[in-house]
Amino acid sequence: MQLLLVEDDLPLASGLKQALQKTGYAVNHVASGNAALHAVKVERPDIVILDIGLPDIDGIAVLKKLRVADKTLPVLLLTARDSVEDKVAGLDSGADDYLAKPFEMTELLARLRVLERRLSTVKTSEITIGQVCLDTLEQRVTFQGEELDLARKEYMLLKSLMENAGRVMTRPTLESRLYSWGEEVSSNAVEVHIHHLRKKFGNDFIKTIRGVGYKLNPEQI
Repeated sequence: MQLLLVEDDLPLASGLKQALQKTGYAVNHVASGNAALHAVKVERPDIVILDIGLPDIDGIAVLKKLRVADKTLPVLLLTARDSVEDKVAGLDSGADDYLAKPFEMTELLARLRVLERRLSTVKTSEITIGQVCLDTLEQRVTFQGEELDLARKEYMLLKSLMENAGRVMTRPTLESRLYSWGEEVSSNAVEVHIHHLRKKFGNDFIKTIRGVGYKLNPEQI
């Protein structure tokens, strides 16, 4: 899951980025409204976390411009303005949710999980396919009833595949969900993670679509 964080408070942005990455998100950060509009145009993220108080363009104006080009991109507003009028203005401009500063990280993560479930093919925190069960709330994976210890990238990759069961996920799409801008990515990184998952769940769990990407074996779904 790729997030675009639009926040001009650099210490706050750094802390949020680190915390979100630790929970399994790929996070890209920009500090202005114009940079946000450009970033979305170049590479559409899964979710935008948008601060209202930006130095160049007000966040509400950024949101309105985003909505002209894309009606469905999930946007979570962050703001120090906590009046009912400000909340209504944000939601009326097309925001999917609204979080007032200061906030607890647990609340932000809960809001993001709600937006994720709207995007995915599942509506609960537990996804079960075959004998594999993934709990996005607890970030636990079990296979044949036994809990497994997955590396962070392995968990992120498995989560993307299971949330999109039945769809083919291309390698670039998977890479964008695993890595943030500037992270070093080896040419065969996705293949390596797929290999490790197959060792844990069996070679038949993930199917290679030659020349395209990967999908879960339809016989497992």
